[in-house]
Amino acid sequence: MMASTSDITTVHPDIIHSHILTRLDGPTLASAAASSSHLRRLCTEHNLWRNICTDMWPSLHDPLTTALISTFPAAHRSIFSDSFPSLHHSYSSHHHPTPSPTELVSAVDLYYKGKPVFSRVVRTETNKGWFLCSPLWIELVDPNEFVPTTVKFAQNGDEEEWLKHLEENLSLSWIMIDPTRKRAGNLSSRRPAVVRRHWLTDEVEVLYAVVMGVVQCSIKVTCCGKVGGEMHVREVSLTMEDMEGRHVVGRDSMVILQEAMENGERKKVDVEEAKKSFEKFCLMKREMREKKIKREKALDMVAMLVAFTVFAFLFCLVRFCV
Repeated sequence: MMASTSDITTVHPDIIHSHILTRLDGPTLASAAASSSHLRRLCTEHNLWRNICTDMWPSLHDPLTTALISTFPAAHRSIFSDSFPSLHHSYSSHHHPTPSPTELVSAVDLYYKGKPVFSRVVRTETNKGWFLCSPLWIELVDPNEFVPTTVKFAQNGDEEEWLKHLEENLSLSWIMIDPTRKRAGNLSSRRPAVVRRHWLTDEVEVLYAVVMGVVQCSIKVTCCGKVGGEMHVREVSLTMEDMEGRHVVGRDSMVILQEAMENGERKKVDVEEAKKSFEKFCLMKREMREKKIKREKALDMVAMLVAFTVFAFLFCLVRFCV
């Protein structure tokens, strides 16, 4: 039976640290820290949180992320608090813009059956004209690059069954770090919203999506390979679009991301709920597109009628004058 918090103070701190705290995962360690002031002092030890974060997100081993995390108020504990499990926020267009950072850092990890198969860190300059005025597009893999993995591509057997297998076993984390405000957030739904074959290239597309009110943050992982051989990662990209299907430009995306990092809720993603949110967003986007097309057709018809009326009037006027 576990000792009470009043008795645990009699246990030597090294024993608690070596035999108990090092065996805990992040959520359990955070809960232990909240149980008593004595455990809080022990649970805030830096190495504990560094090991938890780098084990969970191997991309945080990168020298760039290591240097950034050291500037956060509580280092790796701050990153864990901001990035676990996923970021949820209902963004609207009424928020006031704030000064943007000069760069964003993405730390991305792709897992197969819980084991990392792809990790990468990329820095994105956000104060350049091309970023501010162009649709947000963060790409991790170079156009001619193919990153090998240990995953077998296209198992022999039923196609739908294999895609379902990938849907259940391919997970992804995309931690976006704001070096200026010392904040971060995990922009991935963790589990895929959709796994499908591309109709033209026959490559596998795995989509992860988080809906933030009127916008959706989408991460696409494109994989290729030969049947029975290694699956290669050909593309990992992040985009953001609104309900009209328009891609959000860099300037607006910075406002959304900053607001989400500051005020967003961190909570576990329910797989079915994430899929329903993705499908609902796609449905609303399709409906808005259809309404826009109908409206444009109606305006075209009115313009044609007006033009025909003016032409008929002028024709009659000319005939009358003659």
